[in-house]
Amino acid sequence: MAYTLDNLRTDIRGYTEVDNGATTPKVLTDSVLNTIIKNAENGIYRQIDTDQNVFYATSNAIVGNRYVTIPSDLRAIRYVQFKDQAGNQYYLEQRDTSFMAEYYSTPSTQSVDIPKYYANWDETFWVVAPTPDKTYEITLAYDKEPETITDTTSSPTPATVGTYLSNKYQDLLLYACLVNTYAYLKGPQDMLQYYQQAYNQALESYAIEQIGTRRRDEYQDGEVRAQLNVKPPSSN
Repeated sequence: MAYTLDNLRTDIRGYTEVDNGATTPKVLTDSVLNTIIKNAENGIYRQIDTDQNVFYATSNAIVGNRYVTIPSDLRAIRYVQFKDQAGNQYYLEQRDTSFMAEYYSTPSTQSVDIPKYYANWDETFWVVAPTPDKTYEITLAYDKEPETITDTTSSPTPATVGTYLSNKYQDLLLYACLVNTYAYLKGPQDMLQYYQQAYNQALESYAIEQIGTRRRDEYQDGEVRAQLNVKPPSSN
């Protein structure tokens, strides 16, 4: 069953047996659970590189301006593609800012040319070098800020229709939330360890699918093989 925000909060209260069925929860309030859920989502997104957060944006490089504004929802740049007015396309090579400073130390006095490199300059801009000599169409592939099920402001609201994670990987999201919830409640260590193990197993299978199966071709690469961390039952 796909999770909505209300269903997920209900299950967290039910699994932990805290405030379950209460008219006015006093411990796991909606506000507290929203924070727990969002932290759980962010933890998953940071651990596994998934296709769901890949986004493509187009803009134009301005003649004589080597700085490009970073999209507000950008987390990491994947690649930068330039296309000139004749339709020729090419990719820029990523460099760090120290390279850019040495390679193009005085951009105001150096001639404009076809850009070859790009770098993350700061939290607001990324930069290219040399400075563009003409208008280029930019295609920026990047990882965007993940969608959260706790968002009740966008349309349609993820809280109502769910997210990619809550619709397709309910077990992973639930276990991540329960780990965070038991830590918040300072609950029994055995329950915390149980759900931590359940989360680790769900995360492993999620990783195999997201960065394994989805990015491989069985004919060319063969089947994905992974060593599962499953302990045999005790003989005692």
